[in-house]
Formats: sequence, structure tokens, C-alpha cells
Amino acid sequence: MSKSVYPFGGAAKTGDPRQKDATVTGGKGANLAEMAAIGLPVPPGFTIATDECIAYLAGGSDFSDGLRHDVTSALEHIETTVGKRFGSKNDPLLVSVRSGARVSMPGMMDTVLNLGLNDDTVLGLAAASGDDRFAWDSYRRFIQMYSDVVLGIDHGLFEEALEIAKEDKGFFNDTEMNAEDWRELVAEYKSMVEQERGAPFPQDVTEQLWRAIAAVFDSWDSDRAKVYRRLNDIPADWGTAVNVQAMVFGNMGDTSATGVAFTRDPATGNKAYYGEYLINAQGEDVVAGIRTPQYLTRAAREAANAKPLSMEEAMPEAYAELARVFELLEKHYRDMQDIEFTVQDGTLWMLQTRSGKRTAKAALKMAVDMVGEGLIDEKEAILRVDPMALDQLLHPTLDPDAPRDVLATGLPASPGAASGRIVLDADTAEQWSQRGEKVVLVRVETSPEDIHGMHAAEGILTARGGMTSHAAVVARGMGRPCVSGASAVSIDAKTRTVRIGDRELKEGDTLTLDGANGQVMSGRVKTIEPELAGDFGTLMEWADRHRRMQVRTNAETPDDCRMARQFGAEGIGLCRTEHMFFDAARISAVRQMILAENESGRREALAKLLPEQSKDFCAIFKAMAGLPCTIRLLDPPLHEFLPHSDAEFAELADATGYGVDHLKRRAAELHEFNPMLGHRGCRLGITYPEIYEMQVRAIFEAACKVAGDSGEAPVPEVMIPLVATKRELELLRALVDRVASEVFAEHGCEMDYLVGTMIELPRAALVAGEIAEEARFFSFGTNDLTQTALGVSRDDSGRFLAPYVDKGIFPRDPFVSLDLEGVGQLVELAAERGRAARPDIKLGICGEHGGDPASIAFCERTELDYVSASPYRIPIARLAAAQASLR
Repeated sequence: MSKSVYPFGGAAKTGDPRQKDATVTGGKGANLAEMAAIGLPVPPGFTIATDECIAYLAGGSDFSDGLRHDVTSALEHIETTVGKRFGSKNDPLLVSVRSGARVSMPGMMDTVLNLGLNDDTVLGLAAASGDDRFAWDSYRRFIQMYSDVVLGIDHGLFEEALEIAKEDKGFFNDTEMNAEDWRELVAEYKSMVEQERGAPFPQDVTEQLWRAIAAVFDSWDSDRAKVYRRLNDIPADWGTAVNVQAMVFGNMGDTSATGVAFTRDPATGNKAYYGEYLINAQGEDVVAGIRTPQYLTRAAREAANAKPLSMEEAMPEAYAELARVFELLEKHYRDMQDIEFTVQDGTLWMLQTRSGKRTAKAALKMAVDMVGEGLIDEKEAILRVDPMALDQLLHPTLDPDAPRDVLATGLPASPGAASGRIVLDADTAEQWSQRGEKVVLVRVETSPEDIHGMHAAEGILTARGGMTSHAAVVARGMGRPCVSGASAVSIDAKTRTVRIGDRELKEGDTLTLDGANGQVMSGRVKTIEPELAGDFGTLMEWADRHRRMQVRTNAETPDDCRMARQFGAEGIGLCRTEHMFFDAARISAVRQMILAENESGRREALAKLLPEQSKDFCAIFKAMAGLPCTIRLLDPPLHEFLPHSDAEFAELADATGYGVDHLKRRAAELHEFNPMLGHRGCRLGITYPEIYEMQVRAIFEAACKVAGDSGEAPVPEVMIPLVATKRELELLRALVDRVASEVFAEHGCEMDYLVGTMIELPRAALVAGEIAEEARFFSFGTNDLTQTALGVSRDDSGRFLAPYVDKGIFPRDPFVSLDLEGVGQLVELAAERGRAARPDIKLGICGEHGGDPASIAFCERTELDYVSASPYRIPIARLAAAQASLR
């Protein structure tokens, strides 16, 4: 057997460590082998390794002779174990063909069940099982799934034919169909296939198998898989494994069932079994939301006031065995498990286990609880929680006291609150979201093709499906609120309307969802700020204990500063002073300063701004008392502040006494063809030093006032932007020192302060050793450093960056996650040369990358002193910094 095909179950040896390595056999294959090895009931099968997927996709979609030989041998292992033959007309072996990437990608790739059925083997299955209905039900399922996944025929055609057949017979559920009904539907399905593809449905079982394997490999590069990979930072070169496994059947009558379960509640984190099952069904019925399933436990059924018996009540022996497996698996993997199982004629079979997707709230609770239970330690708990998932906890929730116009109640599939305009398909959701609309995606049920719309939406509402349906699982993984199985919802796609109970709404109307209790409400509902205590506070306390880097905030208003301190910020890493200039009460004075013909005109306007700027800094220093505050002097090109409309020019003319024509001429003189590389940053301070003098005076006057009033002096860090040479910083540092001395003398005040610069140009990184002779700190402005290093405008890159990521040119959007190979090298070089020149230089990062976990890990490796992020990203950065330190 080659190292590309790994059998499991039965007498298969699973001693090869590669077989239990998810990078080789994928998460599903590795866990199937592990479950078989520890003695759990796993149907025998084999896994084709991920490298075969990459070879197949790169080699023109063909299989090697060696792989074909090894698959044939592995198929014989299954036959020997179960005592059936693949393609036998008497007692045929049927198999499932499933994907299995190294990380869970729920619903994104393809699956084929009941493979091996044809016009002959269906008769053998009927004879061997003694159940014609089961055999023909399995055949119609196979034709439908194979036609969709492998032959590319719209599954909706088959669904429609099934619904018509049930209507004609007066049936409501699939389970009411008998053997003859299924036989007739199989004939119709085969006729539809021949009509759609111009050839009969494939009868050769070996051809069926290889085409299914090819379809699973191809699904790695499907549009939905690419979108999911991009959203979850999964590299394209990982590939997927393929798992071929003997079928076990949940559709063999009332003693058979299928289900999906979690060892703890993935929505809340409570230590209670959570899941659903369906009697006389196959796994796709549960996951796809085709039938609304029943509860797993009696307690869950009673809490929901549901009538159909739970599995605990209807199948007590199988449930007791399942509960035993739950305990064993959670202790074995030391994490909450997401499990797929089938009961065939009373016997339990395990089809999958993996670490389950969970909400941020659940992740926190589980991590903290498992430390208390002794299952994991504090460090493991820190590493267990995805920092980006914390974003779900940091935003407002619905006010419990606010009035609610409740239209319907469905299943609380993924917690959180969402308000937005109704959209009825994924493409519309994406389009409306891109133009700034908040939307709620409303569907009968979601499918993997809806992934881009689900990501664009604030929340998701489905008419069908349970707590473990595609919509529920994907929404929980994304942190999107979701209400599923809201049976009062009906959609008219032609008129683009939704009826919820007795109310009719149209696309574009506003809905609010409460994913915590399943309520669907008309209009918007008032929200409240989150409370960050309990498990959140515990995990943050652990994270702070284990991180090395400080975490600061990017903030320029007192409210932002207070919010950041509440989230644990240890200072300001970037205060953008230009934001203060845009205030409506000041913009006229700013424009007057810019359009002045000479220095005296500029100083006259700046004198009006000084007290306002000083007030700004007072408020910030009070909010951040005792903490370091890095304040960037004016950076953007002056044209950004200029009037655009005639009304604005007329208003400015009144304020300045200049004529409109004169002001327009002056504005035209200031026009730049490439302003982001033009007269901005330190170049403004060099040519118009009076601007920086005013700002520096405002900073130190405010610092002296706050120190005198509160007794707690701030630590101002004055940052000179866009420096490319040592001489620029030398001149401007002298300006800062001179003005600071003047203010200290006037106020009888002394305090520590630092002067440093932003490293945002490649030249500055290259000559960082020289610049460090004048700088007490470097702050890496990775937004502009990325633009200038890559030669890419952040504002214009949206047109081509997504294809660049899809084609593997960039692993991620370089403005979201730092380009480690290029921009990262510049940061490392600047840090190394800066420290060589000034060993005590303080180093930080203040671009948007300061809130990105992958970039924070790089900052830890580079031994930066701090990262700075926007207020709502402070907890994310604290946790990511702790994880980086531990790793």
C-alpha cells in the first residue's frame, strides 16, 4: 500500500503516524482512524491523502496508475471486513465518498452517499435486507446526489419531482412513500438524467467511484470553497483528502436513525449534550435541513415544549451507548466534539468526530470550564480561543427592555442580535452590503453556495432546518446571528416578498433577529453595550499574565479612549490629530490657514486653532491619565481639508474676507497629482513649521494642565510622520524640544516626553540606524509602509486584490494581514538597525495590522514592545499577543 491511501477499521493497522496527521489524511480521515484505533464502532474504509488532491488538480485532473491500484486494494479491505462485494448483484457493498480537509469546512465540499447502486445492485440490496422500500429509497437518494455532485444537474429538479410525487399521493413526509412509490420516482429520476445529459445514468460502479473521487477533489476549487478559504485564511495548497467508507443506513425503518451531536452546547458552552436526530433518515436529511429533526435529549425536548420523542426516549439503548462515546471522545481529544452518527437496526456507528465550531461566548465558557474540570490547563485555554471570535462579544446586544414587534419564533441557531434590510438571495446580500447596507439574508434553507451572502449579511433567517443545519453550523462559525426552522416564514421569489405569519414584508424592509431566543421582529430594536465580565474577564486575566507585548489603542476622541481603557488598553499607540481638524466648528480656521498667502496669515489662523487643539489633548490625557500617549503631528496632504462645493467656498469667503475666485485660485495652486506621496507628513512641518509648533504647544500645555489638575502626568510621545531621512527628524525634533521648553518655562512644569517617528517608507526602514540616532521610538505605520513597499494604493486595490488572493499571489489581503515576506522584512530590518544604534529604542506597530492575530504573532517574533489597535480590537490583540508569546 502506498503512502497515499490509508485503510481504517476492521483489521487495518493504524500505527503509521501519518495516518493520524490531519495535514496528510485531513481532519476527518485522521479522526476516523483514531476512533477506530481506540475501539469505537467505525465502518471500515480508507482515506486518499491530501497530496493526491493537489497532484490531481495540477496534473490535468487525472489519476496515476499507482493510485488506482492502491484504491482497488483498499476497497478489498472494506469488502473483507463487511463480507460484501462492491458491485455484487446479490449483497452489494455500498460506500460513501466524502471530503476531508485538514480543518473543518462545513458544507463547502462534496459528498456522495449510497454509491454502488445501479439497476441490478438495487435488487440485491432489496433481497439481502428484506426491505424493498429501503433499497429503492437509497437508490433515489443516490441518483439525486450523484447527479448533483458529479454530473452537475440541478438538485432542485429532483426536489421538485419528489414534491410533486408526494402531492399527487396526498403525502406530507418522505417517510409516507412506499417501495413502489420510490421505484416509480427512480424511473422518473433516470429519465430526467438522460434528458439533461443526453446519456443514461452511469451503471458501472467502478466508474461511479472514480468520478465521485474526482468530484470531491474538484470541489476543493469550487467557488464556495474558495470564498470560505478566503474568509478563514485557509491556504489553497492544502488540498482535501477523500474518505471512502462502507455505508451504514439510518433509513432502514423505525429502528434506524441518523444524527448530529455536540458534547457541549456550541451556542452557550453549557456542559449538556446538544444535537438532533431523525428516525428512518440519512445524514444529509439532518444537515441540509430537508426535514426538521427531533431533539437528542429529553431535557432539550421539554425545554422547547416539543412533542416528538427525543432519541433518549425513543431509542434508549442506542442513546446510552452514544452518551458513553461522548464522554470517551471529549476526554480523549480534551475538547468539545462535533459528532455524526448513524443507528442501523439498533446498532450505533460513528461517522465523524471533530472539534466543534462554537460561538465566542461558548468558546470562552468551555475554555474556562475545562480548566476548572482539569481537562486542560490555563495556557491551553488561552490557545484554545480564536482571538477574532472575541469580536462577537464586543458589540451591542438587544436591550431586553426595548419593545419588540415579534412576528415569529424559530430555533435559536446562533446567538447575537442582527438588524438589517431583508434580502432573499446571496448575490443581493453581497451587492447591498458592498454599498453600505446592513442586510438580513432570508432563505427557505441555506446551501454551501450561499456562503458569500451569509458572510455579507448581519444575520440569517431560514424557514427550514434545525440547530445543526448548514445555516446554523456556518453562522456559528462566522459569528453571525441565525434563526433557523422558522416555519411561519414563506418566501415568494417571484414577487420578492416574505410572509411571516399573517404579515407580508417585501425585500428591503427591516427585520431584527435575536439569535439567542429565536425571535424574528419587525423593524429595528434598541441595543445595549456588552458586559465584559465572567468568563471573558477570566480569560483576559490569564492572557495578560502570559503576554509580553503591551497593547495600546488607536484613538483620538475621549469616548474612544475611555472605551479602549475599558477593554484593557495600556496607552495610545496612535492619535491622529488631523481628525480633530475636520470638526465643523474648526474647519473654517483650518482652511483659512491652508489658503493663507504667507506665514503671518497662517499664524493668525493657527492662533484660533490652538485653544481648541489644547482642549482636545486635555480630554485625551485625562482619559488616559498616567499612560503613554503617542500623538502623530499633522500627516495628510492639505488638499483633504479644502472646500469642494461652491457653498463651502462662499462660506469660507465670508469667514476670511477673501473673494471666492481668489480662494479657488489658491486651492488650484495647492492641487497635487499624487497627494499621498506629495506635500504631507513631516514635509508640512519642514515647509510650514508654524503648524507643528501650534500642535506641539497644544500637546504640552494640555499635559501640564492635566498633570497640575490630577497629579497624574501623562507621558506624551510626539510622533513625526513620513520621515525618510535623519535630517528631517533632526530639524523637527529640535522644534519639539524648543516648544516644549518654552511651555514648561511658562507653566513651571516638567515631565518626561519622547520624540520619535513613524516608519512608513521603505527608505526609512533601510536607514533606520541613522534615524534612530534622533528617535526615542519607532512606530511602524504598516498601512502606508504596505502601500509604499508594494506600490499598491489601499483605496484602489479592491478591484484586483481578491483575484490576487484567489490565485495565491498574496496569501491574504496585505492591508488586513501583514505581508511577511516583503513588508515584514522591512520591519525586521528597521527593528534590528534601530536597536543597534539605540538599544533602548521603543518599537511598536500602529497600522490596522495591530489588531490582526497573524500580524501580532510576527510582532512577537520581531520582539516589538507593543501593538496598537482600534478600541474594539483591544481584547483581540491582548489574547493574540498572549498566544504569540506562548507559542
